[in-house]
Amino acid sequence: MLKTLHRLIIGAPRDPLNPETRRHIVLIAFLAWVGLGADGLSSSCYGPEEAFLALGDHTQLGVYLAIVTAATVFIISLAYNQVIELFPNGGGGYKVATNLLGPHAGLVSGAALIVDYVLTIAISVASGVDALFSLLPVAAQIYKVATEIALILLLLTLNLRGMKESIAVLLPIFLGFFISHVFLILYGIFAHAGSLPQLIPNSVADATALSREMGGVFVAALFLRAYSLGGGTYTGLEAVSNNVNTLAEPRVATGKWTMFYMATSLAFTAGGIILLYLLWEVQPVPGQTLNAVTFKAIIGDLGISEGWISQAALATVLALEAGLLLVGANTGLLGGPAVMANMAADSWVPRQFRQLSSRLVTQNGIALMGAAALLILIWSQGRVALLVVLYSINVFLTFSMSLLGLSVHWWRNRRSYRDWRARLTLSLVGLAVTSSILVVSLVEKFTEGGWETVLITSVVIGICLAIRWHYNETRAQLLKIDKVFASPTVVPDVPNPPALDPLAPTAVFFVGKNRGVGMHALLWVQRLFPGHFKNFVFLSIGEVDAQSYDGKGALRTLQYTLENSLRYYVNFCHSHGLAATSHIGFGTDPVEELSKLTEIVAKDYPNNVCFASKLIFEHDNLFTRWLHNETALSMQHRLHLKGMQMVILPMRVA
Repeated sequence: MLKTLHRLIIGAPRDPLNPETRRHIVLIAFLAWVGLGADGLSSSCYGPEEAFLALGDHTQLGVYLAIVTAATVFIISLAYNQVIELFPNGGGGYKVATNLLGPHAGLVSGAALIVDYVLTIAISVASGVDALFSLLPVAAQIYKVATEIALILLLLTLNLRGMKESIAVLLPIFLGFFISHVFLILYGIFAHAGSLPQLIPNSVADATALSREMGGVFVAALFLRAYSLGGGTYTGLEAVSNNVNTLAEPRVATGKWTMFYMATSLAFTAGGIILLYLLWEVQPVPGQTLNAVTFKAIIGDLGISEGWISQAALATVLALEAGLLLVGANTGLLGGPAVMANMAADSWVPRQFRQLSSRLVTQNGIALMGAAALLILIWSQGRVALLVVLYSINVFLTFSMSLLGLSVHWWRNRRSYRDWRARLTLSLVGLAVTSSILVVSLVEKFTEGGWETVLITSVVIGICLAIRWHYNETRAQLLKIDKVFASPTVVPDVPNPPALDPLAPTAVFFVGKNRGVGMHALLWVQRLFPGHFKNFVFLSIGEVDAQSYDGKGALRTLQYTLENSLRYYVNFCHSHGLAATSHIGFGTDPVEELSKLTEIVAKDYPNNVCFASKLIFEHDNLFTRWLHNETALSMQHRLHLKGMQMVILPMRVA
């Protein structure tokens, strides 16, 4: 019944080895724009307002703010097109920092991205619920946190079904927001088109007068502060580079088109909204956002006379803004697990975060990101003002490290690229923009809660360092075991090997990539049961995870590696006069695939006993158990329930 319920909610399993499966789940540019660009586009709901309000009474600088905002979006987007070119398998800021600046720089960038994506989910859901509840009576406020929790659980379920499935459900909200806001911005500008010719000359004159009165330094500082505090406008632009591996072929071209859609839509929306503030001479109204005030005025100008129709139109626009913020939260559940999968490949986080579910999604990463967002929402009680402070720092840390890495790369490889000067210039300009926003944001918001972001990110970095140290130590011990138990030379094929006897006692070994571990099990069985077993069967599972399921031949490489490993065991047995064979399987769940193989082997060799090695650490604790899979214990439990015998051979690791 549980399996039926799981399949009903999550969906039927997908076959990772079927080429049609990947073609079904990858994203074309349009769907990637919806799924990965929603976070960026949703920032136009709050970023332009924060920047405009920071100008205070000097709103004449808003023209420059609109121009620079649009330009910054394209500068960052063009710079991240370079990331897509250099790293077509995804990884984004983490891969850039790791490969171009060093592994520890990559750790800082990855940790910042993980925290940022958790906060993306939290702030997007909190902002969206705030917008929705602003349309309800005040008495309904007590249900806000419960609503936020329910929405995160809904998003979790959608993403566990699959990336494309979650995007398909949220697509109408995205398109409704985009179409309605394009219409309102175009109408708002057209309705006051008569003011446009004088807008820039008047702004120049006002800025010049302000400079004479207060000084050029004051004007520059005021503008830079407003520009930096509106930095939330540019968040989400990195999402495509983190998820290039999920895009349809040709990936680089699809990624660039997606970035173009994102940059164009965000630049138009964010810049257009700031322009509307100026053209409509919007003033803050208590309890309302500047967007709400502006759109209310525009809807009134459309000639809608009936009050309730006007209110309904405004409510629809604001509801779409709230809905898009919820769609933006989904970006965190797409990008965050992708970053964690790449960090797991480098042993910074537990390897379980590379694993794929039966629906071929990184379910462990999705679950962790959702749970962390839930905890933050409960802790903060959904206070957007606090979450904005926590949210706005890390993304610019990642931006700055990525652009620094690109700058270093183009300089080091200047002889390899004919257009290196243009590429280096773009990267340096982007670095200057993002690093200035980072510094101002950190200084301005450090005492308002920015220190909490620094502290949380530092804790994540510390945990990652401990995990990496443990994996490195374990890897070193396994290398020693390989030297002791496994010969580095290839064991040649043996002509006319001993024949297998289906009715004879059979030893079945679960083996992996570490030959020393498998040989340890084989030799121990021969010592414990000398001459008893006549057949030796080796089973190995190629786990299809986020790294091997990239559509670029990684599965073939994995298959080749495992086949060579199994051939080593079989040839070793043959060379010692022992009958042996092997079987290999592939899937996202090693325990499930091993269970299938053991059932096949049990039919062919009914008189069998299964064996597997298990690493035993001197200081075994919850931390070490968390970092290593429990495949041996899980298989023993399954096989004993089926009446099959399995022995776990402990292998001490210092």
